[in-house]
Amino acid sequence: MIESKSLEGTGLEVTDLYRVPGFAQRHRPHHDASLQMERMRRVAHGFVENPATILHELVNAAIDMFGADSAGISMQTRNPDGSLSYRWVATAGEYAHFLNAVLPEFPSACGLCLERDRPQLFTVSQQFFDLLGVQAATITDGILIPWRVEEQRGTIWVAAHGRTEAFDSDDSRMLEVLANFAALAVRQQRQQEQLIRQATAEAAAAMANELAHKINNPLQALINVVYLAAKGESGMKSQELGQNLMTDLVRLSSIVQELLSLPGRKRPPVAAEPEIYSSVAPG
Repeated sequence: MIESKSLEGTGLEVTDLYRVPGFAQRHRPHHDASLQMERMRRVAHGFVENPATILHELVNAAIDMFGADSAGISMQTRNPDGSLSYRWVATAGEYAHFLNAVLPEFPSACGLCLERDRPQLFTVSQQFFDLLGVQAATITDGILIPWRVEEQRGTIWVAAHGRTEAFDSDDSRMLEVLANFAALAVRQQRQQEQLIRQATAEAAAAMANELAHKINNPLQALINVVYLAAKGESGMKSQELGQNLMTDLVRLSSIVQELLSLPGRKRPPVAAEPEIYSSVAPG
């Protein structure tokens, strides 16, 4: 549990936002209500027109709405060994190049935010980045907001690099709105991915079924012709015709049967071939 581990020596400071002395009295000048509404309109529009990029729209909106230097959305991931990590699935601003960066379970401001399940105020010193072995601007003021969609959890965050008290309570409340949008966006994307997988599977099965029927009908006719040729009853000059072609035809028939056996598809009745195969077997 992160809560039971000390952050001392990690370069992180993470504090319950509503317990930070004086935070409620902060007031960031230049709140542009018209800009915020325009950004929210674009976010809402993105859900309809560009759902695949909505997470990036959200972090870009956070940059504009809160005057942040960086913004991002993290997603919690369970690793094969049971540990947790946090992947930045959307980034903007100075940290934009850290898209898809993966942070460890500890030390982690995101992990602590999710464990506490409350908005957090955080700072990140150079010591933290030295531990990770990366070059990045320090965070002198930042807000983390948790979000959840069923079993999936994550955070949305904004950060300032150099300014202190860069965000106020109005920003935190609006960022909570964006966190809800992030949760909705993740749910929408997951549902769309599921539908796409289902549609793709159904389309693939339908295509395979159609192809199998197209192949199987002439295949059965060819098998009959080859069988007669092999028996010398077709008027063909050589029984070798049937013997030379049968191997390939049997292999093709096996492929068709595999296609027809795809889940959710019924296999059409086909003529039994064992007698044909044995009748043209060499020797």
